[in-house]
Amino acid sequence: MAVLVIAEHDNNELNPATLATVTAAKAMDNDVTVLVMGHNAGGVAEAAAKVAGVGKVLHADDAGLEHSLAENRAALIVSLAGDYGHIVAPSTTSGKNILPRVAALLDVQQISDIVEVESADTFVRPIYAGNAMATVQSSDGIKVITVRTTTFAKAEAEGGSASVEQIAAAEDPGLSSFVGERLSESDRPDLATAKIVVSGGRGMQNGENFEMLYKVADKLGAAVGASRAAVDAGFVPNDMQVGQTGKVVAPELYIAVGISGAIQHLAGMKDSKVIVAINKDEEAPIFQVADYGLVADLFQAVPELESKL
Repeated sequence: MAVLVIAEHDNNELNPATLATVTAAKAMDNDVTVLVMGHNAGGVAEAAAKVAGVGKVLHADDAGLEHSLAENRAALIVSLAGDYGHIVAPSTTSGKNILPRVAALLDVQQISDIVEVESADTFVRPIYAGNAMATVQSSDGIKVITVRTTTFAKAEAEGGSASVEQIAAAEDPGLSSFVGERLSESDRPDLATAKIVVSGGRGMQNGENFEMLYKVADKLGAAVGASRAAVDAGFVPNDMQVGQTGKVVAPELYIAVGISGAIQHLAGMKDSKVIVAINKDEEAPIFQVADYGLVADLFQAVPELESKL
């Protein structure tokens, strides 16, 4: 049966994570449908139709779908589920919010954060913070799956010619309502998709010292992240957290500053192509995964790095 891919977008642009999800979906079945849920998101539906490998786009345009309310979106997905053997979404904040509700309503087990598709019913996913890989086979009639998008190549954004079908939204379940939102604004790249990431840990000592990393990041055109220890200490907001319980990133260059390298953090960044670690503790676990390591006081090394850039 066909695969239904849940498109991630902001009502204006298609998130690149959707392209990687399409690649994973194609490995399950060649018949791929993309569902675009939103309000005044016609441009997103048109962009999804151009993605290589997509056979059809379903576009639900409704005011109740504008703000990504998980209950409203889950209700629509469930109403469509009977026509699909797989329901797939990126393993992002949005995907991880919506799909568990879909799985519960369908009474099936979700398969989370897959990194490989072996067949239409067999998948590989990390466990124990990425220290082991589990091969999971599902006998559920409808398989509900989130995809770790950093491990799949992105489908070509151009070259497809899928049809766009307008569909009605499901009835509002009345379980939640949109009150407001506060969006963080930054001139730096998005952490989840940045090609270069500079992250700080508990060794930064306080939030003010992150200014050193911001200066380096601005010169490199990089995003800034943090370990959970730094977030829990209140140095930076939690939307900067990289790790098992934060964002999973796989940039071309990851610079870890003052991060010891707990397995939960490594689970979120160890797929980075080049890892550079700066830490004064030569026994820090981060050096076991680093391609380049500098044993030095970060308060001397980072300003010197910034001055050389």
